[in-house]
Amino acid sequence: MDYSLDGMIALHQENAMNPTPFKTYLQEIQKNLSTGQATEQTHRSALKALLEAVGEGVTAINEPKRIECGAPDYILTRAKTPVGYVEAKDVGTSLDVAERSEQMRRYRASLSNLILTDYLEFRWYVEGEHRETARLATLTSDGKIKTRRGGVQALSGLLQKFFAQTVPTVGTPKELAQRMAALARMTRDLIQETFRRESEEGALHAQLKAFRETLIPFLTPAQFADMYAQTITYGLFAARVRVPTGQNFTREKAAWNLPKTNPFLRRLFNEIAGPDLDDRIAWLVDDLAYLLARADMAEILRDFGRRTRQEDPVVHFYETFLAAYDPKERVRRGVYYPPEPVVSYIVRSLDHIVKTRFDRSLGLADTNTLILDPAVGTATFLYFVIQQIHETLMAMGQAGAWNDYVENHLLPRVFGFELLMAPYAVAHMKLGILLQETGYDFAGDQRLGIYLTNSLEEAITRADTLGFARFITDEANAAAEIKKEKPIMVVLGNPPYSVSSANKGDHIERLMERYKAAVRDEQNIQPLSDDYIKFIRFAHDRIERTGYGVIGMITNHSYLSGLIHRGMREELMKSFDEIYVLNLHGNALMGETAPDGGPDENVFDIRQGVAISLFVKKWDGKGLAQVKHADLWGLRSEK
Repeated sequence: MDYSLDGMIALHQENAMNPTPFKTYLQEIQKNLSTGQATEQTHRSALKALLEAVGEGVTAINEPKRIECGAPDYILTRAKTPVGYVEAKDVGTSLDVAERSEQMRRYRASLSNLILTDYLEFRWYVEGEHRETARLATLTSDGKIKTRRGGVQALSGLLQKFFAQTVPTVGTPKELAQRMAALARMTRDLIQETFRRESEEGALHAQLKAFRETLIPFLTPAQFADMYAQTITYGLFAARVRVPTGQNFTREKAAWNLPKTNPFLRRLFNEIAGPDLDDRIAWLVDDLAYLLARADMAEILRDFGRRTRQEDPVVHFYETFLAAYDPKERVRRGVYYPPEPVVSYIVRSLDHIVKTRFDRSLGLADTNTLILDPAVGTATFLYFVIQQIHETLMAMGQAGAWNDYVENHLLPRVFGFELLMAPYAVAHMKLGILLQETGYDFAGDQRLGIYLTNSLEEAITRADTLGFARFITDEANAAAEIKKEKPIMVVLGNPPYSVSSANKGDHIERLMERYKAAVRDEQNIQPLSDDYIKFIRFAHDRIERTGYGVIGMITNHSYLSGLIHRGMREELMKSFDEIYVLNLHGNALMGETAPDGGPDENVFDIRQGVAISLFVKKWDGKGLAQVKHADLWGLRSEK
């Protein structure tokens, strides 16, 4: 069968000459209406028959369970490949009103080939934009159907173009990120509704229970749906990145294409999105797989390689996705990614400190120096750490030893923790690509040291479990070992800023008592509960337990001068020997300007001022820390 546009036009002409399917359809609609009991659902079988008669090789799936959970009324496929979607309203319903509904807004944002109909009028949308309308008939005041002149030809033509419409090839990271975000958002909502309708013994409830018991104790159903959707979305994306062409790329095969460097995502994806995925969700995931199959991944990955001093295109891709997927969640969690010059400065400073304060001539490349980013995000800091290590070894003429070094001395000591599934997957992908670019060849089942965990939760080793929970337990236990046992010497990163912290577990609250004790009687100590302060406290505790080391972070700068932060400053000075602060200012909330009266811009796209802080704890430190402070004012480009 010729499914090209020319082939479909020829079929349209044939249908116009042979209007039998349309005549049969209208007769069935009229018969239903004559009973006086007809509803929207009454006509579904008639429309299904018409769609399958006109669309050569098309199957129109109309399943009440899917519809109840948020699917359109008809999902049309050809040889299991998504073709399009049809949402049907009752005869006589105003399509102008339906078009403006929240349901149609979601469908138009997510589904690229869509028809809205009241069984007599058909409106076709492509990429959310209205493309064409055809009216087959009208309903008279006495409930009779009156065929419209030229209606059969108009609808036949519309349907053939609808069936011939293909998902356009996406060739830019921005377009792909936005399309993925729209489908991920709809997938999240679909999972939430499926969860709500499922019994407590159902698969989704069992999976949520496993996550709560082994990884994220306070995970809500809404957060679970979000994690589920991001796992599917970025699991498919990471799998597609590894496939040279999209030919034969499907959801069912995706798990086999996920990198072995990320065993947790590989196993989790296969469990929640593999062949046994709930039909109420599978149709939309298949649509996402089809979008990725048709994406020009070679061009998108070429763009990922176009790094500049100011921007990492992989991070830009994720930020574009996050802004389209859930901008409110981004603000709530305070997730913002630092400019590369800031990251480079911190990493180079840490390298220098390790060399000069701890007598380790290789700096971050020293094989006994364990490194952790507890809020790894998309792994920009660890990316620069690996680059710094690679440059050190290349300068020493050790190119031939690089593979052995990575396997035995880099992967076992460079770690990152992340709580959000999408950046977790991106971090794995990004570092995997970097190591391949340096010439490293991943062998066997060796994994990257990026773990899905909440850094601020207590490190608890959990007993062996069975089934779905088992590999979640494995991930949690590996992260717990790093938190508890590994002598971490360098903690770095860009922790989230959120004064309304979602991290209120007993463990981090106990640690925070040291910062709060001196000001416990103050009227408002809420600023000490900001997430960035909790991450500083986590790093502080981690270095204290090792006995020596260094912290390098860029954070909100409020702790430098806030009255309520005086106990925190005192505790840091008592624990560390040297503290270096580079205040980058840029606090639009306080209307900061440069000393000369000129503008003072933030290095982030945020209004809260920031600072780079380095805390050094030596083996033999004594007394209060020596503090060195500098200010940097002016335009972002100058900073």
